[in-house]
Amino acid sequence: MSKVYIGKTIPEGKMIHKEVNGKDILVANVKGMHYAVSNICNHAGARLHEGKLDGKHVTCPWHKAVWDVTNGQLVSFPIRLRALEVYKVDLEGDELYIDL
Repeated sequence: MSKVYIGKTIPEGKMIHKEVNGKDILVANVKGMHYAVSNICNHAGARLHEGKLDGKHVTCPWHKAVWDVTNGQLVSFPIRLRALEVYKVDLEGDELYIDL
């Protein structure tokens, strides 16, 4: 695993996306904690950062699948989908890093 710089901390309740080593990653701040998951909905390939973040749940902008950004698990959708890939976030001062 390698530690990769993502950027500065983001405000609570906000999310960003970064492309790192060929991976599209969503980073969200939930109640002061930063979480990182795959930014791609595995139902039809939508980019989740274009959806809405409500607490710890992000809603896919295409078909409204709801994902928990703290653990990558599907919360709500008519069919079962595999979990999103989850990345460990490290905070050093005001800088964010993820383990890839």
